[in-house]
Amino acid sequence: MIMKKDFLRNCLDEVRDKVEITDKIAPAQRKLSKQKFSFSSHTVSEQLIIWDYIWHNSKDFWVCMQSFFFLEKYIKDKEFLIDAWDTIKVWQVNVDNWGKCDALAKIYTKILELIPDRVIPQLNAWNKSSNVWDKRQSLVSLLYFSRTKQAVLPYEVIIPFVTNLLGDKEYYVQKAIGWTLKELYSVYPDETKEYMERNVKEISPIAFSAATERYEKADKEKLKRNRKPYR
Repeated sequence: MIMKKDFLRNCLDEVRDKVEITDKIAPAQRKLSKQKFSFSSHTVSEQLIIWDYIWHNSKDFWVCMQSFFFLEKYIKDKEFLIDAWDTIKVWQVNVDNWGKCDALAKIYTKILELIPDRVIPQLNAWNKSSNVWDKRQSLVSLLYFSRTKQAVLPYEVIIPFVTNLLGDKEYYVQKAIGWTLKELYSVYPDETKEYMERNVKEISPIAFSAATERYEKADKEKLKRNRKPYR
């Protein structure tokens, strides 16, 4: 469906105005997202067009988060997520902070479970990008919080994404490496522990701290001794 730009701009203005008079905190903004907008009676596919426009045409974080909250409502709707993938994978282009990045990761990781053959190539492209948020997305979307996953990719598919970025200098990429290794340890403990031991001198202090959060104290101390001096 093609919507007129004037209509889409009016939708953006409406959301912007409501966001502006709402406290800029997550609980208040989530509550706002549950209220009715003038376009809430449109079909879900039509609303996606509207929220897609809003995401791409606002620089305000909380206005963009209203687009995310829309997606979040349908996070259990498999058909919607699959149909929406080609649209919302492009939202990554407008990611300019970790909040937007990790919000999208919550959606992308669910779609990864449903259509891995379509999502993995995109994650690979982001993994090789020069953009910090693309690289972070390529990692965080793999597992997000592993406890929320109904299906997890094989260890052998996940670990190259980490290895490719071990030497990356960006803080938020290193935080994502630590996050991914921590979640990977929860689902593939033996393989991840062996990987940590083998690469202990290549893992940055930033990543190491998060990656070992769930380790037994003795195992963590052993790794610490073996990583000195960190290269």
